[in-house]
Amino acid sequence: MRSIWGGLTRRADGPGEIAADMLRLIALVCIPIAGIGWGPLGLVSLAFVAACMVVPRLLRVRPELDIAFGVIALVSVWSSVTDLYVSVRWWDIPMHFLMNGLAAVIAVLLFARLRLIADPLRLPRPVVAAVLVTTAFGLGLGVIWEVFEWFGKTFIDDGIYVDYRDTIGDLVWGGLGSALGGLALPVLAPEPDRAAVRRP
Repeated sequence: MRSIWGGLTRRADGPGEIAADMLRLIALVCIPIAGIGWGPLGLVSLAFVAACMVVPRLLRVRPELDIAFGVIALVSVWSSVTDLYVSVRWWDIPMHFLMNGLAAVIAVLLFARLRLIADPLRLPRPVVAAVLVTTAFGLGLGVIWEVFEWFGKTFIDDGIYVDYRDTIGDLVWGGLGSALGGLALPVLAPEPDRAAVRRP
């Protein structure tokens, strides 16, 4: 199995990777800011997102995907911490669509690199396989997120907004975003993985 840990210590190559690393630095700076301004839940939320933003670097994904994931992850978590989802009720629709889709792509690349699942880009019908697998991952991540929201409302802060219609809507939009991410996976994947699609 090809090791992924080398991606953590290697130097950034090109302006795209430097920009992605700057986003990771911003995420680290945001952790104490969220803790001071919004309490322990804000601190934990930013710390979790900052940790997740390291995964694209480990996988050596394309800089465009790395930057998009970092930007949307930061916007999404700050929208949650500042209760923007409550004050602007439609805002969670694009966030779930984009965040779920990008997170599902990263998750599929990670699990395939660790050989926990078959690489969908190496299967006989790579595009169809990529859409199915990425959509499944996206729906799974969406369910985990909704359970996290329920747990937060039940045991941490009853001010967290949880509603049946909102939950189902979030899963639907997240699933659609994940399907689109799967369709784009042959383009978004790192070069060694994309080469598999072109093999007869």
